[in-house]
Amino acid sequence: MLSRIAESLFWIGRYIERADGTARILDVHLQLLLEDPWIDEDTACRSLLSVMGSAPSDGLATVRREDVLQQLAVDRMHPSSIAYSITAARENARRAREIVSTELWESLNATNSRMPRRLQTDKVHDFFGWVRERAALAVGVVDSSTSRDEYWHFFTLGRSIERADMTARLLATRSLTEASGPSWTTILRSCGAYEAYLRTYRGMPSARNAAEFLLLDRLFPRSIIYAIQQAEECMSGIDPRADRVGHSNSVLRALGKIRAELEYKPIADILRELTDEMERVQVVTREASEAIRLRFFPTQAEPSWIGEIS
Repeated sequence: MLSRIAESLFWIGRYIERADGTARILDVHLQLLLEDPWIDEDTACRSLLSVMGSAPSDGLATVRREDVLQQLAVDRMHPSSIAYSITAARENARRAREIVSTELWESLNATNSRMPRRLQTDKVHDFFGWVRERAALAVGVVDSSTSRDEYWHFFTLGRSIERADMTARLLATRSLTEASGPSWTTILRSCGAYEAYLRTYRGMPSARNAAEFLLLDRLFPRSIIYAIQQAEECMSGIDPRADRVGHSNSVLRALGKIRAELEYKPIADILRELTDEMERVQVVTREASEAIRLRFFPTQAEPSWIGEIS
């Protein structure tokens, strides 16, 4: 496969997952601002922007819910926004049009053309639901109609790397506003994990069990461990002859290191240092993404989050 095509597929997967994850995080935390009058809006909004790798617009003395919506939802020029991710996914699909299926192209094209430039206050929740539905449609098109060849592996590799990063960001928001932060039930619901959690643990969420489920459950698709394992499987599918002895592959080495740290560290220790642990996961996803770029797309610069550590 051409490097240009592989890179486009990788970033289509990442941008679709980024739009979906950003919609989930914003939906949870902006709704929390409406429901809890004791939360300081400026502090909560600044913390949320920080977790999303962004910063308030210049000249804003006080950051409001509307500012976060404009910056992270509909601003087509801001690299951390949903609108930017959808546009970038569509542009990458255009670059790889000779291999991208007609169904995927039409799905991304329609989503991009229908992306609003402004949001009405009473339509915010509906907008985030629409973004999740469009992301699910695009992923479903690929999963249901694509051979499990390099096309699928690069697309899913991008999704898996991004999903680990977005789940880590969502868990990091647990301590954004200290006692007024989202409950574990809210976080589970935002991941679409609440019913799956109840089937697994058969009880109301506790901090330990909910964190364990979203971090370490090998059967739930949005857990960090599941995403990392899927990324490792995709790497092996792309280059099955590599690393028969040890791990000289820098991508697998980065992913395997964080997977081992999470699997073997007591969950109580992870909870005590949850924000730091999730920052480490984000650092590893950046390292893995950079290693993938150097190995497979050496001629192109990596698109990145605003505020991302270089």
